[in-house]
Amino acid sequence: MKKEDYLDLYRQMVLIRRVEEQAAILYQEGKVGGFLHLYIGQEAVSTGLVAARLPQDRFITAYRDHGLALNVGLTANQVLAELLGKATGMSKGKGGSMHMASVEHNFWGGHAIVGAHLPIAAGLALGDQYAGRDGVTVCMFGDGATNIGYFHEAVNLSKVWKLPVLWVCENNQYGMGTTIDRASAVSEIRQKAEGYLIPNSRVDGMDVLAVKDAAAEALAYVRAGNGPYFLEAITYRFQGHSMGDPERYRKPEEIKKWQENDPIGIFRKAITAGKKATAKELDAIDAAVIEEVAAAVKFAEESPNPAPEALFTDIYVEAA
Repeated sequence: MKKEDYLDLYRQMVLIRRVEEQAAILYQEGKVGGFLHLYIGQEAVSTGLVAARLPQDRFITAYRDHGLALNVGLTANQVLAELLGKATGMSKGKGGSMHMASVEHNFWGGHAIVGAHLPIAAGLALGDQYAGRDGVTVCMFGDGATNIGYFHEAVNLSKVWKLPVLWVCENNQYGMGTTIDRASAVSEIRQKAEGYLIPNSRVDGMDVLAVKDAAAEALAYVRAGNGPYFLEAITYRFQGHSMGDPERYRKPEEIKKWQENDPIGIFRKAITAGKKATAKELDAIDAAVIEEVAAAVKFAEESPNPAPEALFTDIYVEAA
């Protein structure tokens, strides 16, 4: 990696953090409708995964999707405008927090129903396989989704048909407010892939470089025609499951312990210790991101609402 690569990864994670912080403020001001699930604490996972992909690789995820949207190339303007339901949002204000997507960026959502996007991921991979393309579908989901029937159906068929899909479990320790050990029969989520003879591994999801390396290796395996791979990223969300979460199920000392391993702080130390960049250069990125996000908030708030007739557009795809 070159110096600019390190700085770009750092900038992406800081941008996610600052956008999410602003999203929380806007929600509390009553400007964001519906639910809001923040990605704070998990920034290294999506950033590392996207850094390892090729342009033809597809991404699909659950409802905690703002960070991934920024990683694939959508702007803070588009993300915040979508959160506010504005016409300038990536989905023209119709998707909101949980349904961000961009076919142009090979980003296929943003899905609100737990686990329901896994069969869609299998279908995307089947389409690439059928057409003879070498793209890999990267499907991200939480640990709670692995207890859903969709998970087992999609994972099973991906192995039966040797589909080019990388299953990525973002294990943030909780399915909503329930710990893994109270809901899952196995302690390591990757073990669930064993029942389908899918090769698997674990990675430190708080270390962006570790995620990037693990993802590159897994993507190479899948792209070579070997079928699916299962990667479990151990991470932690610093905020509640959603904005309405009172967080009575976990103790403050637990949160504090994980926050000491903040993914942005870990990477910042690695950059400066390895003399890839100076603290001053990183501080400059921090300052620039703060300005960028402030401008994006202004852009979103001043953007127009969708016109009433927009309710009847973008419902069906126009067939050729």
